[in-house]
Amino acid sequence: MVESAGNLPKRIDEFVGRASTGEAAVSIARMTSPAGWAEPAQAPDFDEYTLVLAGRLIVEHDGGRLEVGPGEAVHSRSGERVRYSTPDGAEYVAVCLPAFSPESVHRDD
Repeated sequence: MVESAGNLPKRIDEFVGRASTGEAAVSIARMTSPAGWAEPAQAPDFDEYTLVLAGRLIVEHDGGRLEVGPGEAVHSRSGERVRYSTPDGAEYVAVCLPAFSPESVHRDD
């Protein structure tokens, strides 16, 4: 399990990536996020593809706000400033290219 950021604990099960397998090219993780969870804004050095399995994921970006529901996906590009939250809780899969690392996520303090 990978440690999460944000105001509440979130379960992160990484199947492939730096923390679980040492893979630097890609990370694939399933997130289980509680209602009311939110994390600081970030401008990561990786592309992130997120597929929502259940619940609703809010993605705030410089151009506005997206609500991503079950069966929907969103792509955040490397260097794009985004902020994720789950007002009602959510389960989703995140794929990062290259793999997620704490050093490359560049979260606001």
